[in-house]
Amino acid sequence: MESNRNTKDFSSGRREFLKKSGLVTAAMSLPFLVLPESLKGVPMGVVVHSYGIRYGSKVESTKYPGFQNALDFMRHCHSIGAGGIQTLVSGWAEDFARKVRDERENLGMYLEGSIGLPKNEVDISRFDKEVLSAKEAGVSVLRTVCLSGRRYENFNSPKEWNEFKINATKALQLAEPTVRKHRVKLAVENHKDWKAAELAQLIQSLGSEWIGVTLDFGNNVSLLEEPMEVIRTLAPFAFSTHVKDMGVKAYSDGFLLSEVPLGSGIVDLKEAVTLCQKYNSAVTFSLEMITRDPLQIPCLEERYWTTFENPSAQDLAKILRLVRDNSYSGSLPEVKNLSAEEKLAFEEENVVKCLAYSKSQLLQI
Repeated sequence: MESNRNTKDFSSGRREFLKKSGLVTAAMSLPFLVLPESLKGVPMGVVVHSYGIRYGSKVESTKYPGFQNALDFMRHCHSIGAGGIQTLVSGWAEDFARKVRDERENLGMYLEGSIGLPKNEVDISRFDKEVLSAKEAGVSVLRTVCLSGRRYENFNSPKEWNEFKINATKALQLAEPTVRKHRVKLAVENHKDWKAAELAQLIQSLGSEWIGVTLDFGNNVSLLEEPMEVIRTLAPFAFSTHVKDMGVKAYSDGFLLSEVPLGSGIVDLKEAVTLCQKYNSAVTFSLEMITRDPLQIPCLEERYWTTFENPSAQDLAKILRLVRDNSYSGSLPEVKNLSAEEKLAFEEENVVKCLAYSKSQLLQI
């Protein structure tokens, strides 16, 4: 009976969030930015982390010159057919924000920002300034994270994890009055920190129509959660997305996890897109195809489990079966043995390949 009651409470809370946040009519709550009633016809955008190698690169490359700022990034993404970008907004001067706004309007792209939460009350002024600057540029949603690292690597005890949860909640509580005042959506990513139900409960506990989720399609595989399980849980709260596909392979201490070209991994991308659009017709779909070496998920080591209460053998068995039954064909992507120019070329190839897949298979224009 307790389990049923908790399920009912969760569903009731989710319905209340949807009613308060007005997700289906999200565009109407952003009078400073004219958005279409539905973004189903807008091509997939690109998250700045898809160009983690090229952004700020000092490599002397004629073919792949480094992006020095958001304008470089935006112009390139437009040239390869992206519908928008999600980029860092810290350190923008007022005149630069206007330049970004003008270029965004000229190119006809959507623009989302990525922002750090206020660390304390003193830091609210910095946060407020960045929100205003982003709004001036035409940002519709600000993505944020509570943890820059990974849960299973950052914390050595349950106490450290509990302190993180308290501090993360406080940071969001500090941020809420600012985004509410400026009428800008703040979207918390599932960033290898929160399990899906934990993040959903956090968002509901805040009770704000201005705070939702940036739904990452693949991160929580690292927390032993199947992609569609996560997407079904968080789609009702999604203001924005990080679209990715994931490849997996077994290794001695657990499994390897890697972003792979869309359509070649374990994520049911079509169902994921459909679910997100069901709850929010104005949601954007932004590619986060990170070109790097595979991540090691050491779920067979004792230390991995430090922060998980009542770990389930069934969850571990389920994800290990997923890895066994869906082992990536061939080698997972690697960059460690590539030259600087080869890394840049590989990164560009991955992004272009994913955008082409999206155009033909997901967000058909």
